[in-house]
Amino acid sequence: MVPSVGPNRMSFFLNIHGPSEPIETACSSSLVALHRAVQSIEAGHCTLAIAGGINLLITPRAHISFNKAGMLCEDGRCKTFSDRANGYVRGEGVGMLLLKPLSAAEAAGDHIYGLVKGSAENHGGRAKSLTAPNPQAQAAVVRAAWEKAGIDPRTAGYIEAHGTGTELGDPIEINGLKSAFADLYAQTGAAGVARVHCALGSVKTNIGHLELAAGVAGVIKVLLQMRHRTLVPSLHCERVNPYIDLADSPFCIQTQRQPWEALRDAQGRELPRRAGVSSFGFGGTNAHVVLEEYCQEVERTVTSETGPCIIVLSAKTEERLREVAGNLKRYLKQETAAGTSLSALAYTLQVGREALEERLGLIVNNREALQERLQGYLDGKEDTQVYQGQVKRHKDTLAVFAADEDMAGTIDAWVRKGKYAKLLALWVKGLVFDWNRLYGEHKPRRVSLPTYPFARERYWISEDGRRKTEDGTGSLSHLHPLVQQNTSTLAEQRFSSVFTGEEFFLQDHQVQGQKVLPGVAYLEMARAALVQADGAGDADSVLQLDHIIWSRPLVVGEAGQQVHIGLYPEADGAVAWEVMTFDGEAEVDEEAIVHSQGLARFEPRVDSPPVDIEALQARLPTPRPV
Repeated sequence: MVPSVGPNRMSFFLNIHGPSEPIETACSSSLVALHRAVQSIEAGHCTLAIAGGINLLITPRAHISFNKAGMLCEDGRCKTFSDRANGYVRGEGVGMLLLKPLSAAEAAGDHIYGLVKGSAENHGGRAKSLTAPNPQAQAAVVRAAWEKAGIDPRTAGYIEAHGTGTELGDPIEINGLKSAFADLYAQTGAAGVARVHCALGSVKTNIGHLELAAGVAGVIKVLLQMRHRTLVPSLHCERVNPYIDLADSPFCIQTQRQPWEALRDAQGRELPRRAGVSSFGFGGTNAHVVLEEYCQEVERTVTSETGPCIIVLSAKTEERLREVAGNLKRYLKQETAAGTSLSALAYTLQVGREALEERLGLIVNNREALQERLQGYLDGKEDTQVYQGQVKRHKDTLAVFAADEDMAGTIDAWVRKGKYAKLLALWVKGLVFDWNRLYGEHKPRRVSLPTYPFARERYWISEDGRRKTEDGTGSLSHLHPLVQQNTSTLAEQRFSSVFTGEEFFLQDHQVQGQKVLPGVAYLEMARAALVQADGAGDADSVLQLDHIIWSRPLVVGEAGQQVHIGLYPEADGAVAWEVMTFDGEAEVDEEAIVHSQGLARFEPRVDSPPVDIEALQARLPTPRPV
């Protein structure tokens, strides 16, 4: 409800003090946030920035509005650039990027995915309609970003288009790109496009339109393509939209998976892969970012690949710790892990992960030994080179240890002499240790390793959307299980309920496999509704139900059923009641399906003499033996 709270709480948790604000420009929000972050770093307002987007579909209101406006695809497939493009597909997602000056990232040994070479933002001004973008403004923002990057447009290898998959928007975007690159080509003095060299795609064909997070999703896709040096296909485009004309342009639509071959300059030298990402808000705010592959230097191995390395793993619980170990073991078998040095892997786990409650420490000399010890831990085998501990169990021991002034010198001696076993034995019990002390001036680079395997627990809202009571018992906040809400109007006294089919009175009352509301439930509905509407009467009256008709069974299917009971005063003081459902959304009397009806009234209480149960039993015939 308060957009500023998201980034503000992130600043709170991380204890950072720079600009902390939400950016909301509709579909271009996360790319504009990236652009603003770059500006903030360049201006010296901060030394690092976290920028990205979060898009959650938690209410149906926007979905209904966009559908009424004809913006959504009816078959759930985003067909960017296709002749079958018929609207966009909404999606959920979260994407975050950490931005730092390149020199600072290299000095810190960070794992760098790519470089932001240029970015720009503008607005389309007046347009024909809300959903009709301005191609001149789109061309201008692309041109501005590439001009700021100072990159020859002939070295562009890929453009991640906004590409929402609309019949009108896709051709307009392509025309904007063609116009921008024609101007950029002209600035280089080139007579024209010599060859096709820049692929076009849209991640929206894979995951839908993430709206507030759409831009950062496109950036992440490009960075992953650079990392794997592979161009992935843009889906659902068997035939190109006839209004898209790519003739005399450097562009082609990427419809097949293929290696992303690096382009070469006039001297034949291999150039870094370069790409652009566009994101356009339907309110008119446009953004474009130019990215470049980071050409990493050959890593200087600090620790010998055959020397002892300390591998530290931790998690919140023993179950999660086993998952951490299993993920690392699986990672070591992947081809992408083959080029990762053991020292870099160990260093990343030491300084790039928070030390949690459950801890595991291993001492290994090579990758094969690491895999073997991880498997032994998973199999429950004992190993003198494997150390395991739980922080909470050793708090008292560590408190005594911390109070010993001589122990700091002892640890330094362990490090100098390579007595890592003693160090690990204390770390798994909760020792706080700066692992950088194991290394000299030049430390290994941090690398990309499996992240924390959070427990896959689901917290979905119940299907009927009803709220729980505040007492924490889990009971629903209804007036009554059969009479849940008062939905009365000036014209009618009415109570309504939504039955899901999971209620005990439906689960236990099935006829030929169908869940049927029991006949007695109608009587309880009438009684509960009368009590809610008129109170429980007084001590001298009782509620009487008569003229009851069960006219039609009420079957509750998989989709659930909304049920109403209406109360109508009669001239003689009685109240007529009807239990009904409606066929469709319109609730008019002619369409009401009445399942039961009757009369109800409060009658004077008559005190009857107590019943002599034994006398009644004596009057009954004795049962014959079977």
